[in-house]
Formats: sequence, C-alpha cells, structure tokens
Amino acid sequence: MTDNSLNPQSPPYTKPDASVMVDVKDVTKRWGTFTAVDNVSLQIKAGEFITLLGPSGCGKTTLLRMISGFETPTVGSILLDGRDVTHSPPYKRDVNQVFQSYALFPHLTVRENIEFGLRMKKVPRDEMVGRVDEAVRMVSLQGMELRKPSQLSGGQRQRVALARAIVNRPKVLLLDEPLSALDAKLRHAMQIELKRLQQKLGITFLFVTHDQEEALTMSDRIAVVNKGKIEQLGTVNEIYHKPKTTFVAHFIGEANVMDVGVIAVDGERARVDLGGGIELIVDAVNLPAGAKSARISVRPEKLHLTKHVPAASENLFMATVEEELFRGAIDELLLRTPSGRELTAVVANESGLTEALHVGDEVYIQLHPDDIVVVQEE
Repeated sequence: MTDNSLNPQSPPYTKPDASVMVDVKDVTKRWGTFTAVDNVSLQIKAGEFITLLGPSGCGKTTLLRMISGFETPTVGSILLDGRDVTHSPPYKRDVNQVFQSYALFPHLTVRENIEFGLRMKKVPRDEMVGRVDEAVRMVSLQGMELRKPSQLSGGQRQRVALARAIVNRPKVLLLDEPLSALDAKLRHAMQIELKRLQQKLGITFLFVTHDQEEALTMSDRIAVVNKGKIEQLGTVNEIYHKPKTTFVAHFIGEANVMDVGVIAVDGERARVDLGGGIELIVDAVNLPAGAKSARISVRPEKLHLTKHVPAASENLFMATVEEELFRGAIDELLLRTPSGRELTAVVANESGLTEALHVGDEVYIQLHPDDIVVVQEE
C-alpha cells in the first residue's frame, strides 16, 4: 500500500473527533525547591494544532521537553497514543522536535540534513530518496538541496528543520519557538505556511511561543501558561473573547480591566457599579455566588464611541479624550470618565470618527453586556 501522508496531491485532511494523541496527567517538574511545572493535565487530540502560550520562564518549554523525553516528570505520567512514555527516551517516542536554533548540521547539505534521521533508522535507499524529495517539495526547497545551512536565509533554514522533522512522519511534532529568530514580515508569512503544512499533513502539532499573535493565527486551541500552571485552555475565540483571569485578559492582546461593585444579579446578567454614578449590565457567568465586588475586562475594540447620543441607553456613559495615538490602520484613544476611570479604545481610521475627535472632547461610550467579561484574580 502506498503511503500518501506527505503527498501534496492527496485529499484534504479531516481531523478525527475522538482520539487523544497526547495525554499529560497530573504532571509536576521540580528542580530542588523550584517548581517549573505544577500539577498540569492536558489532552491533545490527533491532528490538532495546540499552542502553549506564556511569558519566558512560565514552564511551557519544560512541559514540551517532558513530552519529547528530554526531561522526566517529578510526578505524573505522559501517554502518547495510549502508550505510557513517561520514562522512555526521546528516540523511543514517535515524536520529533523543531528547536528555536534549528540545530542543523553545518557541514551537511540541505538534503543530507533532511535525510539524517532516515539514515539512522536504516530506511531503504529508494524509500529514503522518495520521502526526502516529497518533504523538500512540501516546504518549497526545490533547487536548494545541495546548499549548506550557511548559504541559506533564516526562513530557509527553518524550512530545512521542518522538513527534517516531517520526513520521519511522527505522530506528534513539537515546535519550540521556531519562528522567534525571523523578522516580523517573514515570521508572519511562515505562520501561515506552517498552519497550511499542518493541515495538509494531519500531524498533531504542539507549538510553544510567547507571541500572542502567533498563537492566535495558527492554533486550534491555546493553553495559556503562567507560573507553571495552565490558567486557561480553550479555542482562539474563547481565549480572546472570554478570558477567565486577569493574566489571560492582559496577556492576550489588550484589555481594560477594572474593579467594580456588584449591585444585583439576575440570572446570567449582573448590574455593577463602575463609579461616578455609572452602572453597567455585564455577563455574570463567571461571577461567584454572593459576590459583592468583581473584576471585569473589556477589549478596547469593544468600546463603541460616538459624539452624539445613541438611541439605546443601556451601558451608556461619557468620557473625555485625553490622548490620541496613531497606530496605522487604527487610532488608540486614552479616555477618562468623570470619576477618573481610565479606558483605552481603538477605532479604525477609515471610520472617520478619529478625524472628528480631538484631545479634550467628550465622547459617548456604549458597551454590550456580552463584551464585558468577569475575570478572576490570579
């Protein structure tokens, strides 16, 4: 039977719904008194693109290294496709890792770098040639097979590292900040290419990054990591629009986070006091029962601004424009309510609103209850 898993002409890959490819169970990693990963559990489905997102030192790379076999958990277990690999060395796991530094052999050509793993596995020559040719086409490196890494750009070296990993046809591909060394324009292009490649291959991708845009662009789901724990795991939309904690709200994009008093709760809605006589109706799903105070988060683009009184009066209040910052396609406005609350709003330049607003002007702000999310403190 012919293996078409790397054939670019094969039908589009459809992700399975049920099978769990990676199962991290109650994993902790300690070095002495320092806990790098703290009782983390995570299930990754077959064919899923999932990202571990968090700041430097939060534990995301340590978690990746335990899945790859380069580190062993202090506590807990790791299953790969149903098999316990907690104490198995890397070469006995059906995974491959792409490193931040690419880790290419400088004395080998592009082709020799890609085929290195197949040689170690003693894959027959004819099969190896076919698989390498296919991997080269997948990452668009045709005509560069005889070059050395020193003769390649950063983006081309990254493609070689990807080809060397996918040519082994692993069940899981682990990527540790592989785009961080690229300039902004190339990094954006490679984000799109990497997602297309993952969809074509159908391989489970576990990606580590501290770059929020990268995570939002490529992921099926995002696990936001902070201080060794997963603070929130969800789809891109869930993580961005419904952050559960202050950390997630601030780390993913920009957010207006404010402490408010709780006036009343009615089912899934609550009325809260923003101060200065301003009351808001908010989504109360995450509001603890009996809470007298809460912390809310609103994305800057969710502040609807107008110079004229809108027809609807719910969640409507006024503020003064204190500063205007040009951001290219958008303007960022710093606003202040009469009670002293600071808010940030972003407005598309093409709307014409920013041309009509000036520092010192008063503006009406309206918020939809679903856009006001109750968040927890870390």
